[in-house]
Amino acid sequence: MTHVVVQDDYKVQLEIFEGPLDLLLYLIKKAEVDIYDIPIERITTQYMEYLSVMKMLDLNIAGEFIVMAATLMMIKSRLLLPADERPDMEDEEDDPRWDLVRQLVEYKKFKEVALHLQQREYLQENVFARGLEPVVEAEPEQGVGIGDVSIFDLISAFNEALKKVKVEEFGEIVDDRFTVVDKIEYILGTIRERGKIRFGELFNNIAARHEIVCTFLALLELIRLRQLNAQQDSDFGEIVIVKATE
Repeated sequence: MTHVVVQDDYKVQLEIFEGPLDLLLYLIKKAEVDIYDIPIERITTQYMEYLSVMKMLDLNIAGEFIVMAATLMMIKSRLLLPADERPDMEDEEDDPRWDLVRQLVEYKKFKEVALHLQQREYLQENVFARGLEPVVEAEPEQGVGIGDVSIFDLISAFNEALKKVKVEEFGEIVDDRFTVVDKIEYILGTIRERGKIRFGELFNNIAARHEIVCTFLALLELIRLRQLNAQQDSDFGEIVIVKATE
């Protein structure tokens, strides 16, 4: 993949709260495979592709992502060895994947408990003691921001848009006419005019990687600043960008 450096006075600082286990769970769910029988070669390839895109975007990648990449490569190499040549392991059935599977299962349970507690908290906020006037609460937004539309959903959609760009045989000449600030103004103007826009439409008629990167970083910054929301009607569905409500 061609490395694109966005030389721009406007530096996007995006905090990625989801870690490597979140990315693995996302890839497993998207591939519709059994968490207890992970196709390690396919998942490793996809994981490395996502990591490559994140590095290209110069996002703040925690060291845990790199450690997980090394772990996946080690598991993959062990699985390529004949069973009698693999290092002695204490895990179930000497499967090199088992320790990773155990981590994923425990982490998935933790996330489900956290989500359940969050839902209980929301319900509790709408319970009132007798005699008190109920406070009218706004309905929860559907598909709000980067917390609900996963950062990995956004990166996946961005990567698909990136693949559609045809790079010249001798490489791409970086066009520095495009900046993140310019693209922020463009996106906000489009939303003001249309009300909403499909993610893919943001990259229509773009022929340069540099411009695509600037556009995507501008979108991430607007979501981080809570000026825009990213919505999905279903898991892995089409992403729609709308103006954030007050």
